[in-house]
Amino acid sequence: MFGYYFKLALRSFKRNKVLTALMVLAIALGIGASMTTLTVFYVLSGDPVPTRSDQLYYVQMAPESMNGFTPGDEPAQQVTRFDAEKLLREKRGDRQAYMTGGGVAITPEKQGLMPFQVDARYSTADIFPMFDMPFLFGAGWNASEDERHGRVAVLAKALNDKLFGGANSVGKTVRLDKVDFTVVGVIDEWRPTPRFYDMNSDQFGELEQVFLPFSTSRDLKMGRNGSMDCWGDTGSDPEGSTGLNAPCVWIQYWVQLDSASKASAYKQYLTNYSDQQRSAGRFERPTNVRLRKVMEWLDFNKVVPGDVRLQVWLAFGFLLVCLLNTIGLLLAKFLRRGGEVGVRRALGASRRAIFMQCLIEAGTVGLAGGIAGLGLALLGLWAVRQQPASYAELAHLDPWMLLTTFVLAIVASLLAGIIPAWQAMQVTPAMQLKSQ
Repeated sequence: MFGYYFKLALRSFKRNKVLTALMVLAIALGIGASMTTLTVFYVLSGDPVPTRSDQLYYVQMAPESMNGFTPGDEPAQQVTRFDAEKLLREKRGDRQAYMTGGGVAITPEKQGLMPFQVDARYSTADIFPMFDMPFLFGAGWNASEDERHGRVAVLAKALNDKLFGGANSVGKTVRLDKVDFTVVGVIDEWRPTPRFYDMNSDQFGELEQVFLPFSTSRDLKMGRNGSMDCWGDTGSDPEGSTGLNAPCVWIQYWVQLDSASKASAYKQYLTNYSDQQRSAGRFERPTNVRLRKVMEWLDFNKVVPGDVRLQVWLAFGFLLVCLLNTIGLLLAKFLRRGGEVGVRRALGASRRAIFMQCLIEAGTVGLAGGIAGLGLALLGLWAVRQQPASYAELAHLDPWMLLTTFVLAIVASLLAGIIPAWQAMQVTPAMQLKSQ
């Protein structure tokens, strides 16, 4: 029966080409606008590390002085080097790593390739298994390399392609800031969106091209980037603001806790640690710790721009207007066929059959509108990718959003068709037959 009603719908389209075109256009415009904005929102608000997001926690404490203190303030968004190294040594989590961003100059051995600068991440060993990074070749370094300040490096796939033509470079040497490092691993394509692990840099940027042990980066005084907040004299530390005892927060600290009970115990540990540091005279502010999961950390940082959220609401409002217009057009179309419906009812067709026929016709309009709307959505996403925003290049339809396009179009058209189909099935056969 569905196939028969579908054929009737196609015949109806041919008889009322202008009306059908208007309905398809209305659905297409609404779907195109909605899916463009919804896809951008979907890309920006997704889980960047779905295999681990419920187990990864971001650590915050309040190590600052009392200057500028206001009760109820959030703790610092980063930690000091002293606290990061202390927490790592005590190993209270299943895994833990601290890190910061930087930049290094690469002197290639490849003929014809000039020296160039790349973004780097200085970290401790657990970053690779903790963030579930996929490796193309080799693996990350281990904790012993952190302790002995090893000259080892992990490259991103793009950098490995550039330096070694995509070959297995494990064991080979790469020159960074005029120092030779041994490649121990190459990370495969991996771009968490947003870059949850560091909210102080480009939140939707690409992965850093090289990873180095944090201890080694400080030995060699490699350049760093990202925010830093200091509240005291840093001149007494030989390494300045990045020294072990510098009163500055500039390091991100992540911990993996595999159960809720471990998370609760770790938060209590942070509270006790903060109390101890205040008793020792390092911390001045009242104990104030936070332990946020990945998605909680992203929500706190409001990573989805406010204008993107507004655009989603406006687009769905526009879709609603399009549906209201479609309801009017379907109503006009179905009621114009009152004589045909009356004859069918007189020949024994039930009201339910009339309702289903009209609803399937509305769904067919939605399918056609979905196809046209997909084209408009692709055009809209192309326009988004031309914008200067860092997230613009990520605006692409994946299979889920492609499926959502057609589901939304068909569901929207079926909802729009309910009232017109209900009105059509109320036609009285006798009245229609008298008027023929």
